[in-house]
Amino acid sequence: MNEISPQQIAILERMVVKGFSVVAFPLYANAVGVRKGSCAALLDPVANGGFRVFGEPCVLLNGNLTVRIKERGKTWFVWKKQRLEATPERLAELANFVAELNLLFEPTA
Repeated sequence: MNEISPQQIAILERMVVKGFSVVAFPLYANAVGVRKGSCAALLDPVANGGFRVFGEPCVLLNGNLTVRIKERGKTWFVWKKQRLEATPERLAELANFVAELNLLFEPTA
């Protein structure tokens, strides 16, 4: 990963103050991982000094990033052969995570 800018460091510091943890996901060495509760996202540093979300934020399964799939009328979070049902509670937690993440990307005055 390239060096991150002072603006990007400030964004990460705001995240930590709001309860997010900066984490490393070894398969995604060029992205910055963030997590809060059972949700996580990969952040891709961008040239203007900010971040963009890389892929889709997800629910963690045993500390691993998942993908969301639909199968037989149900939605699941899947990692390898393991799965968690996308319950209303998990979906609400993920929606709150994404909303808070987006707010923290906003420039501060």
